[in-house]
Amino acid sequence: MADSAGGIELYKQPGKIALITGGNRGIGLRIVKKLVECEIEVILGVRNPIDSRKAVEAYLEHANIPLSSCKLHFEQLDIGNMKSVREFAAKIKTKFDKIHLLINNAGVMSVPFKLTAEGFESHMAINYYGHFLLTHLLLPQLRAAGTAECKARIVNVSSCVHKIGEIDYKDINKVKNYYPADAYNQSKLAQVLFAKYLTLIFEEEGMPILSNSLHPGVVNTDLFEHSSTNYIPWVRALLFKNPEEGSRTVVYAAISPKLETRSGCYLSNCREASSHRYWNNSVQCEKLFNFTCDTLGIDDFFYKRN
Repeated sequence: MADSAGGIELYKQPGKIALITGGNRGIGLRIVKKLVECEIEVILGVRNPIDSRKAVEAYLEHANIPLSSCKLHFEQLDIGNMKSVREFAAKIKTKFDKIHLLINNAGVMSVPFKLTAEGFESHMAINYYGHFLLTHLLLPQLRAAGTAECKARIVNVSSCVHKIGEIDYKDINKVKNYYPADAYNQSKLAQVLFAKYLTLIFEEEGMPILSNSLHPGVVNTDLFEHSSTNYIPWVRALLFKNPEEGSRTVVYAAISPKLETRSGCYLSNCREASSHRYWNNSVQCEKLFNFTCDTLGIDDFFYKRN
């Protein structure tokens, strides 16, 4: 049974479990709302579970969604800290045998230069490395959830600016020349190439998992707090999508039956769109994948020995 809402079709999917990073604000709140309307159980990986629960529940109540009908779990996660990612994944794996939907949504944009405690530039750590590691760690849960008729799904929330991004392997942390936009673009390109490479391997190994990336739109959220538009908010209000609109392509990628046989896609406005020149270059996708595994110390991403 389909229910039209927000320009996309919402399908009742009781029994499914979704995990989203950063689902406590911005488009994440709207994504969570749509998922619970589909009767999907939702795990939120957030920095502050207590405050996040208050924010999400208040939003759902304001939207007249009874909390008694929602299955929500709030777990502490600092996606830019690999130790936190490992601890979070370990906790999830003890509680859930299956994850049907993994939505890699959390992110930062145009923040000042900073290296994490583990030595990673902030954009790459939060937008890419953390989600790469989380995907690896939850792969057994995704594989267990997927079937030939209804595959599990990985959704990487990227940006259209990935098209002008470049992966600087010689200075991945941008230490020599740091421009926030370049660092952001690089991290978003990495997300897209990662999603594409996963598709190639899933198909090769016969894994029942779909992997897609997308541009949610230029959305008026606090993601722009470090950008120049913060000083002219009327521009954002006039030209940008609102968070509700920004959530639509994400939810479309997560639940639409139209994508049940589509993987390795880059989506924008709920349809397939053109991507970076490396998007369909398996050599470049594999190069980034291997580089990232080496960087994060992952020896066996796909658990082939299990």
